[in-house]
Amino acid sequence: MERPPSLKGKTLFITGASRGIGLAIALRAARDGANIAIAAKTVEPHPRLEGTIHTAAAEIEAAGGNALALACDIRDETQIAAAAHRTAETFGGIDICINNASAISLTSTLDTPAKRYDLMHAVNGRGTFLVSQACLPHLLKAPNGHILTLAPPLDLDPKWFAPHVAYTTAKYAMSLISLGLAAEFAGRVAVNCLWPRTLIATAAVRNVVGGVEAMRRARKPAIMADAAYAILVKNKDFTGHFLIDDSFLASEGVNDFDQYRVDPACDLMQDFFVPAAPPAPASLKASR
Repeated sequence: MERPPSLKGKTLFITGASRGIGLAIALRAARDGANIAIAAKTVEPHPRLEGTIHTAAAEIEAAGGNALALACDIRDETQIAAAAHRTAETFGGIDICINNASAISLTSTLDTPAKRYDLMHAVNGRGTFLVSQACLPHLLKAPNGHILTLAPPLDLDPKWFAPHVAYTTAKYAMSLISLGLAAEFAGRVAVNCLWPRTLIATAAVRNVVGGVEAMRRARKPAIMADAAYAILVKNKDFTGHFLIDDSFLASEGVNDFDQYRVDPACDLMQDFFVPAAPPAPASLKASR
């Protein structure tokens, strides 16, 4: 009987993994016994942001994985290089790079100061490029190297740009970089993007998008973790895809999406940048 695919013994380098989706992906991989490098900025507790690299490491170890807590600001190429080197040195290589860290500001053009624009582009596009670049020498040596970026499909409908040009272009930079890397490294490293259909219950949604009400209308980070896992256990010839979490999971045989709801009594709120197709495999209306 053929064994199911597993991430046991694989090494994941995940940016922004001290909380939210990044941590959820790490914990899913940890259940297989994976090695997780947590490359994130939060070293000390923050009043509005739960978790640090150290609390995340403890959770990963408790879940069955091996953790390496790395204080890393992905705006700084020297910190990225040092973090990637230490990861490879500690675990013997890097099999998977996950570009999860992102900055958001839903401000109009006239309300976006230069420093906020610079932050989003430095973290989102530039950070994705530099982290991928630092991991690629190791991924090319891995038997099944993967890059997974949490970025949307490239839907150029102006409705996604008009309300927040700075954020949209910064987020789409992550998608464009992934598109290019997938073509450049085809056959050698898998490069894919994953995006949620609905809001996901994270600090960004609570603090920036819509507070407690938005959190109730969100899905749990577990849906993104399960989708990411299903991508990362595939062969590296599965590449160049822009995947929506629930549609991809449905194609993998998942049919219970109520398990991911934060509040089944609330309608789910669709996220930004979700194209009309493919349609949702399950209703976004309240399930009870």
